[in-house]
Amino acid sequence: MTQTATPHLETDLYIDGAWRPATGGARFDVLNPADETVIASVAAADIDDADAALDAAAAAMPDWAARPPRERAEILRRAFELMHAHKEDIARLITLENGKARADAMGETLYAAEFFRWFAEEAVRADGMLTPAPASGARIMVQHRPAGIAALVTPWNYPAAMGTRKIAPALAAGCPVIIKPAAETPLTMLALMPLLEEAGVPRGLVNVLPTRASGPLVDHIMHDPRVRVISFTGSTGVGRTLLRTAADQVLKPAMELGGNAPVVVFDDADLDTAVTGTMLAKMRNLGEACTAANRIYVHRDIAEDFTRRLTDAMAALTLGNGLEDGVDVGPLVNAATRDKVAELVEDALARGATLRLGGAVPDGKGFFYPPTVLAEVPPDALCQREEIFGPVAAIQTFSDTDDVVARANDTEYGLVAYVFSGDFRRGLQVCERLDYGMVGLNRGLVSDPAAPFGGMKQSGLGREGGHEGMLEFMETQYISAEW
Repeated sequence: MTQTATPHLETDLYIDGAWRPATGGARFDVLNPADETVIASVAAADIDDADAALDAAAAAMPDWAARPPRERAEILRRAFELMHAHKEDIARLITLENGKARADAMGETLYAAEFFRWFAEEAVRADGMLTPAPASGARIMVQHRPAGIAALVTPWNYPAAMGTRKIAPALAAGCPVIIKPAAETPLTMLALMPLLEEAGVPRGLVNVLPTRASGPLVDHIMHDPRVRVISFTGSTGVGRTLLRTAADQVLKPAMELGGNAPVVVFDDADLDTAVTGTMLAKMRNLGEACTAANRIYVHRDIAEDFTRRLTDAMAALTLGNGLEDGVDVGPLVNAATRDKVAELVEDALARGATLRLGGAVPDGKGFFYPPTVLAEVPPDALCQREEIFGPVAAIQTFSDTDDVVARANDTEYGLVAYVFSGDFRRGLQVCERLDYGMVGLNRGLVSDPAAPFGGMKQSGLGREGGHEGMLEFMETQYISAEW
């Protein structure tokens, strides 16, 4: 049975533990990408609202930073439990504003909750050091302290998880946050605030400022001297702009930027594993992920068999409204994203690629694009340089290991890569030659709250998740002493 009921929506700003309209009264519409209807009108924060959030965060920090780590940890653990208790409503809301199918939305909800559990455990592990100085005999004492207010800017593709992946480590470290969710998907983050309140998060510690005027608002926040961290997930182009702005106040940057993930399938790979892993890497979140498989390199000897199996798997997916039973592939988030996917497919075909499946925008309402497979994609196709961000598998062939490693590395990005090989030794050797911050070996999924997520080159700075994720919100202090 199709579930279409809309969960209760919070649509005002969340500042200092209270809901309030924007100071200027402005609002903007949030659309359902499956049918282009308006879900809600959301308050649009302005500069005065940003100042109120900054004041609230600054007032909340001293008490929170002084609390024992175990106390902070217990609150984060409770947030994890509450997200699980409300997982159905959260997942439904993600589908409503983002479009992803119900299974994908539930997967994101559980993944998002896990960051609260992981950083509840990490909050008590901000380990320092005490050691004699080798030359002077003085004692070297090292500790980690909360950095200060953190500005968080999150994307639309994971409305819950990209927020909790930043909020949880910041709170674990002792920092307050001001979060600016994407204008396409602000409702999920707003809906999490009552759960954080119930978990015991003090007022002022987490503030949410939706807006469509992101540039001026974030710029103003970053120039406040009380802000010490900027954590951003999004495009490399916007990341470069924020890094320039961060230089004005010498903010700590944590940047998770664009990707152009290669998949390398060797001739000795188990084809069932390779196809299943490629499907997961390509179609998780409809391909709207920086970790999505973007360039698929298959050894020439198995290319036809692999392409046939992958095409069959893609053809078996059902396209439709993500709230409906049996739907695997929902709409893309907006018209611009869908149109870009269509343009990239048309470009590849014009340059000589072969269409095996899909390739046409369906009629009717909604920002849908069907699962699509392109074979024999030429290296000069735009989809080999740009993120597709949609359900399109673009396949090339190779026969030489050195050649495919060079082709896989031939990009300014370095977030994630995937390697499939039946020879574990060769697989690891290739992994170590790839210029990527993360590599999935015979796996199509690398994201894990316990692992350091992040990239090399122009895919970002710093890491989220793992022990490293909390340290992004802390400053290292060294004390020299003798006794």
